[in-house]
Amino acid sequence: MTTTLAAPVPRADRLETAAVGALLAFVAALQLSIAAAGVLLALTFAFWAGAVAIRRERVDVPDMFWPLAAYAAATLVSALFSRDPAVSLVDCKQLLLFLIVPAVYRLARGERAMTVANVIITIGAFSAMVGLVQYALLHYDHLGRRPQGVLTHYMTYSGLLMLVTGAAAARLIYRTEDRVWPALVMPALVVALALTFTRSAWVGACAAVAVLLVIKDRRLLALLPIAAALFIALAPAGISNRMWSIFDPSDPTNRDRVAMLKAGARIVRDHPLTGVGPNMIKEVYPAYRDASAVEPINVHLHDVPMQVAAERGLPALGIWLWFVAVLVRDMVRMLRVSGHPSLAAGGLAAVIGMVAAGFFEYNFGDSEFLMLFLVLVTLPYAAQHAPGARAS
Repeated sequence: MTTTLAAPVPRADRLETAAVGALLAFVAALQLSIAAAGVLLALTFAFWAGAVAIRRERVDVPDMFWPLAAYAAATLVSALFSRDPAVSLVDCKQLLLFLIVPAVYRLARGERAMTVANVIITIGAFSAMVGLVQYALLHYDHLGRRPQGVLTHYMTYSGLLMLVTGAAAARLIYRTEDRVWPALVMPALVVALALTFTRSAWVGACAAVAVLLVIKDRRLLALLPIAAALFIALAPAGISNRMWSIFDPSDPTNRDRVAMLKAGARIVRDHPLTGVGPNMIKEVYPAYRDASAVEPINVHLHDVPMQVAAERGLPALGIWLWFVAVLVRDMVRMLRVSGHPSLAAGGLAAVIGMVAAGFFEYNFGDSEFLMLFLVLVTLPYAAQHAPGARAS
């Protein structure tokens, strides 16, 4: 009798398997715990770097990574010329999150990208259910206490729900199979998002879904007024009042956001090239505060383009706009030619949602939001990425 021994699994293959497992765990933890997500992301980087080193692979990146790299360089320059370089340089540690792009691009290629998207939608559904329970049973039902899931802040929670809602909508609109699960969880996502009272996330989600519908078939846009009418008819009074406040110029938060834009414009006028430095807005805001402002101090300007320009300078803003333009161009192209159009649609929804909501909230500076955003916009590239192939 002859015994055949299985060939040993190469060390690099074991490391890649561990890296993929850590990536899936990281994506799951993103909507549950920033601490756990940070540990799992570090493990993902370590396993991925080990596999790359053993195989002596070239690290490939999609086209949209180069604007991110340039943005990181502009941020470091801004930190060096900051009012307080030590504080600004410490704040630059968030730039390490940009490494999510090459990691996901390598580890989530092919059908793995769909698995990652499934994890995101599934955990998003669980997170939405937690928010619904908080609203219905635990009295998280007013502006002073809003649903926040298992996260620490309702703004982060609403931003992540917005991204997951876009991904689920993309699956429903652009995929012909496996639509039962997103169809089942979509109502929970939409209702939980509505119950956060977060207007910027509402605007982002509506803009993202509207763009997806227009690209798919303009006639589908007729669904939005119907959905809006149902929302107005069925929403609790507090939610509907919050919605109408979007259009109220006398609303204190609306007035304060206009005042912050005026202050930001003054900061840009005085510091056009490198801004005042990362994490420095709260230090200089009192000196630039507009007379119409409501709050005495703000840690950021509640507007991504203005925050980037004031904090890091107009060149950094130009680079950020380049990043957004490359993403939109690539997502629209992949939506038409990719074998995974729902992933491209999900990436496009993430970009549109981030930009639309970002006119009212500095979501690009929220670590949890940024991590999930980078995963979602990298998945379409990873899905069509073959080993050793150039990024397209």
